[in-house]
Amino acid sequence: MVAGLIATLAACGGSAGNVAPMNAAGAVTAPRPVTLREPDPDARRGLSPEFTRVNCAVAKCVALTFDDGPMEESDKLLQILARYRAKATFFVVGRMVEENPEILHREVADGHEIANHTWSHADLTSLSPEGLRAEIEKTQAVIKQHAGYDATLMRPPYGATNARVASAAKEFGLAEIMWAVDPLDWQNRDTALVERRVLAQTRPGDIVLLHDIHSSSVDAVPGILAALAERGYKFVTVSGLLAGTSVEPGRQYRDRAAT
Repeated sequence: MVAGLIATLAACGGSAGNVAPMNAAGAVTAPRPVTLREPDPDARRGLSPEFTRVNCAVAKCVALTFDDGPMEESDKLLQILARYRAKATFFVVGRMVEENPEILHREVADGHEIANHTWSHADLTSLSPEGLRAEIEKTQAVIKQHAGYDATLMRPPYGATNARVASAAKEFGLAEIMWAVDPLDWQNRDTALVERRVLAQTRPGDIVLLHDIHSSSVDAVPGILAALAERGYKFVTVSGLLAGTSVEPGRQYRDRAAT
């Protein structure tokens, strides 16, 4: 099942190299060790130890979001986020949750937000009404099964949406979450470039698009967190970012200001 989805994700930067490594006998091997640099003490003071207490109406907030997992790189990312005490929102693909439920369990246990990114990463605008609905509904069900709650946010793959997609999102009580910052990390697998683009584009209240299926993107996260923290940013989930604003199912949101 994973191999088929990897092909589907190709246009969004998916590759066979993101599948968990296997040995000659076909058994999944242990993930590679992760080496992280200790955050600068001054930068760490800029991070919120309890993201739910952050009032983004007055604080300098940013929401980092990660699409297309959970996969091996998602697990590495969780270690980085935990070291920096940052919260994020994971827009998960339903089939990948089915393949890697234990990673989603860790995302939930660490206090991150889980949101809907469809079942198979299909372009929703190209589907029949029945197919569109199934893509959303099946992922809602698997999130409820493994996260224990109903997702309230969704992101259409490729950002492809129209009136039919908005109507289906509204039916399931889902706001459509787009982004204000896109470093094109699926296209340019260059850690330093991804980091520079995020730091150059990010403004208070922004939603940042990244993909946790690419090691180059995950490796950019420590530098992004450290630099933005030095500028006084708090790292919150999308729901935390939009808290206190009027968020309606079926409507699009790219940042806090637009609400």
